[in-house]
Amino acid sequence: MTAAAEALLLPVPDADGAPFWEYAARGELRVQACTACGRLRFPPRPCCPHCRSFASEWRPTGGRGRIWSYVRPHPPLLPAYAAQAPYNVVLVELADAPHIRLAGNLVASADAPLNSVDPARLRIGARVQAVFADAGGITVPRWILEKA
Repeated sequence: MTAAAEALLLPVPDADGAPFWEYAARGELRVQACTACGRLRFPPRPCCPHCRSFASEWRPTGGRGRIWSYVRPHPPLLPAYAAQAPYNVVLVELADAPHIRLAGNLVASADAPLNSVDPARLRIGARVQAVFADAGGITVPRWILEKA
């Protein structure tokens, strides 16, 4: 891992979320589901907040969604992000799980830099598709605009 990558904020998988990152490494976007009541939940946790069951599984999603909210940090809070400014952080609501929202970045392609999308293209409600990129040894979901 490069010194620049070490300075970026990277996910730290825990026991509950480890499967999410394992699926992401395979290019799959999955969310945890309770096998007792069937409700999806994110972030992952051991107990269902709806029925209190500890039984769960990881269900695939279509990887499509819409931008529910976004922010453009001014200025970047950490020095490692300064070279990538202006960049965005989006909150995406999944199309097939409307109450599930994932944070990430809108990029031009999976391996593009965080500042690869013109900030003027950010719109709440814009349709996006998940893509996956290596970020210092862990695969993270990112988002690209769906083709019209």
